[in-house]
Amino acid sequence: MAKLRAAECRAFIEAVTEKAQDMGVPVSIAIVGPEGHLIALERMDDAGFITPDTARAKAYTVAAFRSMSPRFTDGLVIQQWFKERNPQMLVNASIFSNGQICASGGCAPVFKGDEMVGAYGISGATGDQDEVIGAHARAKVGWAHMPQNDTTPESVKQHVNEIYAKVGLSGRTL
Repeated sequence: MAKLRAAECRAFIEAVTEKAQDMGVPVSIAIVGPEGHLIALERMDDAGFITPDTARAKAYTVAAFRSMSPRFTDGLVIQQWFKERNPQMLVNASIFSNGQICASGGCAPVFKGDEMVGAYGISGATGDQDEVIGAHARAKVGWAHMPQNDTTPESVKQHVNEIYAKVGLSGRTL
């Protein structure tokens, strides 16, 4: 069983911090294991006081929903999927999880091979900036946000790609 280690998380946090500083946006970064338990959390100087809680909730949400379905590739897809089908359920999930559910951009799962080993959340910039920062840091440390052998059905990929287009990310595809 693969694991995401604290040392790997530190390297990711450093990459996030570097990019956020370059962009002039202080953020918080949270990384959780596949079950949603916190591995690492850091708040940059001057990041909003609520951003650590938001970053953790984003990471927790991806871990929770990604474990349910390959359809949920990140927080933006989770948000749009529930918006189209049952927005009240997403609110209810936040309530019955004591506020741990927060579907937003700036979060994604982390894979080693085909195994989801965790998820991260970034909070403090705009959703688009959080996404850019996360993609930069993933590339820098070599984290995959998709399984090595993607068995996601084509119909699901098409649906996710349609969601990306709806939320203005037509350049992103599964």
